[in-house]
Amino acid sequence: MSEDSKKEILAGLDRPLRIGTRQSPLAMAQARMAANALLSTHAWRSEQVELVPMVASGDKILDRSLAEVGGKALWTKELDHALDNGEIDCSVHSMKDVETIRPEQFILAAMLERADIHDRLIGSDSIEALREGAIVGTASPRRKAQLLRQRSDLDIRLIRGNVQTRLQKIEDGDYDATLLAAAGLDRLDMCDVGIEISDEIMLPAPAQGAIGIEARADDRHVRHLMRGISSTTTFRAVIAERLFLKRLTADCHSPVAALATIDGARAYLRAEILLPDGSECVAGSSHFDIGDVSAPAILAETLLGQASPELKAIFGQ
Repeated sequence: MSEDSKKEILAGLDRPLRIGTRQSPLAMAQARMAANALLSTHAWRSEQVELVPMVASGDKILDRSLAEVGGKALWTKELDHALDNGEIDCSVHSMKDVETIRPEQFILAAMLERADIHDRLIGSDSIEALREGAIVGTASPRRKAQLLRQRSDLDIRLIRGNVQTRLQKIEDGDYDATLLAAAGLDRLDMCDVGIEISDEIMLPAPAQGAIGIEARADDRHVRHLMRGISSTTTFRAVIAERLFLKRLTADCHSPVAALATIDGARAYLRAEILLPDGSECVAGSSHFDIGDVSAPAILAETLLGQASPELKAIFGQ
């Protein structure tokens, strides 16, 4: 049997593997990373993988926050529909934009190695250097709450659109500054854009910097292929963060941050929950064995137990 025949059998398809993605520049860059990982790991030819871009509802609605019009599902529903109907074989997501509870017919089949987890500030050398009453654009309740916790005088306003659109709004003077994920900027070859904010000042969103790949739960072949490109360390860390989120019953309105790190067989999870105006922040951490799936939920319960009634209400408690 020729080497090419072996590769065709490995692919298990008589057509290219179809990878679904949003068509924004950042989403396409992330999908290409997934495709390149598959090509390299399985020694495929480039034509054995095909990107299938589509416009997500979240990319169409730019004048309102996602929390007002459907939440994180606006990033995933078009891809979910295509995956469920067999129009694509897998879908690539920025994990921080994926709902905590997913349809049971899908499974998270892989996560690529996690990138930089930090936020970067664009438009100023530091949060402290922003002028009094500076207009800062963000669509993130977490970033808004964390900024106001540092600087209650700031004027935080909604900003939507892709990375390039947001940067242009800063350039045009519509906003004094904005915050963007370092991982996204790096993936767009914008490594020199913005000032990194320490995670001691702004703990990141759960799953920030992680790219996930979903497949149909009953598609054993595609699941097997994805296993070869998955980072075990990233997978364990992100699952811990998402288990924390799940216990909180957090949604797009909820200012919440979490970051897990893995060291051998142990995990260290830091997290915080905040009021939207930053006036209250309850933070905590937990060390636990990586197989302890109850620990993230216990940390969530601990933070909720220390929160005011007003903060608890943000998380439906």
